Amino acid sequence: MSERNILGGELEPCGTDPLTGYYRTGYCETGDDDPGNHAVCAVVTTEFLAQQRGVGNDLTAARPEFGFPGLSPGDRWCVCSDRWLQAHEAGAAPPVVLAATHERATEVIPLEVLREHAVDVPTDPSSLL
Repeated sequence: MSERNILGGELEPCGTDPLTGYYRTGYCETGDDDPGNHAVCAVVTTEFLAQQRGVGNDLTAARPEFGFPGLSPGDRWCVCSDRWLQAHEAGAAPPVVLAATHERATEVIPLEVLREHAVDVPTDPSSLL
């Protein structure tokens, strides 16, 4: 994979359960055919989901026709850069996995803002038990 993350390294996977990404590859890959720039790998929170629902972007509702299962707090999801920034400005930005966030996110969100919300999430959360 030649996609780069915002740290300058190879883009790491964001999530496979549920399978995320504009292209449903598990990566926050984005391209010119992705009008939302789904570049931010976020660990969604209750506050973020409520804030997005309040602005008409209900991420908890399943949309099977788009391969979208609906999200729950704790899910890792490739979020549109402008939607993440909108949540940040409203005080509801979810944590960001920097190594899994595509470099194009910085076309919309300053890197230092993303770094303020950085979280390190292990690929296998069971290792925390």
